[in-house]
Amino acid sequence: MKRFTGFEHGMGIGGWLTNYKRFNVLPNDRRMLLTTGDMEHFASYITERDVAYIASLGMDHIRLGFDQLVIEEKPGVYREEIFGHIDRFIAWCEKYRLGIVLNMHKAIGNYCDIQEDVQLLDDEGLQCRFIDTWLAFEKRYAGKPEIVFELLNEVRNVDAELWRGLAERTRAAIRELNPTRRLIIGSVGWNNPPGLPLLRVWEDENVIYTFHIYAPHEFTHQRGVLQPTQCFYNREMPYPCDIKRYREYFKEVAGRDDAYQEFERMDIGFMRAAMQPAVDFVKEHPDKILWCGEFGTIRHANIRWRENWMRDVITILKENDIPYCVWNYLSNPYDGNRFSLVDDDRREILSDELARIIRGEV
Repeated sequence: MKRFTGFEHGMGIGGWLTNYKRFNVLPNDRRMLLTTGDMEHFASYITERDVAYIASLGMDHIRLGFDQLVIEEKPGVYREEIFGHIDRFIAWCEKYRLGIVLNMHKAIGNYCDIQEDVQLLDDEGLQCRFIDTWLAFEKRYAGKPEIVFELLNEVRNVDAELWRGLAERTRAAIRELNPTRRLIIGSVGWNNPPGLPLLRVWEDENVIYTFHIYAPHEFTHQRGVLQPTQCFYNREMPYPCDIKRYREYFKEVAGRDDAYQEFERMDIGFMRAAMQPAVDFVKEHPDKILWCGEFGTIRHANIRWRENWMRDVITILKENDIPYCVWNYLSNPYDGNRFSLVDDDRREILSDELARIIRGEV
């Protein structure tokens, strides 16, 4: 399998230029507006110290999420102040020898955790703005071929053909400016493994493919405030665990009596089944790169349970030579599903064992 050199084990940064507000609590007419407080947050939340610390943990790259509305003042006009923050972030990564993935985490018309009136894949104007935003990034960073562009995080459960079409239009537009820019493209269904067979596979050696793994959501998102069922059921769940003990919970979440009936335990065997589409993709496309761009557990879960789950996921990834990027360095108060790997106040890794695991020492 081809190697994603320099991008073997990384860490994502959210909550800075993405996920910095919970839009579902804002009136519709205020969701797309930035305030003085927002701009102060962008200027101060992540510093060189954070990038240096991520490097000190043994990570080799950072996936930086940004939202289209943060970078785009209006169609075709981009905020120089925000680009300046990204410029400084890139310089810090270069200083500490970290690879860089720039990820459009939320595009206008594709916010993975709220329903919008106008959908990206239904609106030609939004699609043109999406492409133009990426062209602005290519023009700005044309002299930095080492930066990787990830076109869009977690496309919702929409018509796969529509997303394949927009992905191709975006790829083709970037290729007119830069034939060799490395691009990361995922599938529909929030990038979950079952969406991998729906991905278009290009005859383009500079396209990298991606998926996310959060199975089982009942564990990774336990007592999460954004998931109605987990919030309602309000139950802690260890990992690994005996599924029989949680059968009622699974029934409540899945809405069916036979949820996970084929498994006796929630353990590495369960995770192998959940990640099988990724393993199949690697076997079917040995000349392509598959990168697991996001996986993690909600921060209030017991740290030992989190370590156990992360260990199993990374074990499976390494068995199949799949590079990865863990989610998430740090959470801010507006991040409803806080997946921090560090203490949000001290900004230090939550345990030495967790640091060892995410470096791939499993």
